[in-house]
Amino acid sequence: MDINLLSLATLLFFGFIASFLNAIVGGGGLISLPALMAVGLPPSTAIATNKLANTISNGTSMLTFLRAGKVDVKKIGKILPFIFIGSLIGAYTVHLVSPAILKPLMLVMLVLVATYTILKKDWGHHAEQKLLTTTKKIAFIAAFAVVGFYDGFFGPGTGSFFIFILLMMGNDFLQAAGNAKAFNFTSNLAALAMFLALGEVNFLYGLPMGFVMIFGAILGSKFALKRDTKIMRIIFIAMTCLLIVKNAWDYFGPNE
Repeated sequence: MDINLLSLATLLFFGFIASFLNAIVGGGGLISLPALMAVGLPPSTAIATNKLANTISNGTSMLTFLRAGKVDVKKIGKILPFIFIGSLIGAYTVHLVSPAILKPLMLVMLVLVATYTILKKDWGHHAEQKLLTTTKKIAFIAAFAVVGFYDGFFGPGTGSFFIFILLMMGNDFLQAAGNAKAFNFTSNLAALAMFLALGEVNFLYGLPMGFVMIFGAILGSKFALKRDTKIMRIIFIAMTCLLIVKNAWDYFGPNE
């Protein structure tokens, strides 16, 4: 496939913005995936190429948060394999089924996430030490695995879902953002491995886009680390609402 310079420039621009926002509260796929589809890539190839760029971006964000001590490796380490396996299965499934079938469910989930976060005004401002029962631990692990599956299958909004679950577990917004980067990197890596095996990745667009997204991820991570949890909460709500509007338009808007 020949590379189109105008398409590449478009992807570099939107990739930078997507990685900056994604490093703060997630939701970057709202920008990067539609941009890849807009330059003419088939849906499965666009999703696969987005995983390549986002693996690079989320890996950069994760390292930045890790160095700042905002990734709790001991607490989240046991969860990562479940996310990895879920994402592998999701990436294989998208090769068989159109990801459009998940749009209605994703829209409902995003509305619930936004509503709950808005109503719980002090939620996520301070970390809480919660003692989880075995049943709750299993439920949270299952939820992370499902989000991992969703990321491999489609993707946009994954970071927001990870952060929401981490907030439910007692993380504050900054801790949740850091831990979510480790989860997001894991799910991206698993999906990328599957897409590489299936031969769906477009390297001509994915690698340059991923390179530019490194800088957006660094700036976004540093921005997040310098802000308090109240600002993070506002940005999280705004990004989630933007995801709702975008996906509602895609689902209910006029079809071309």
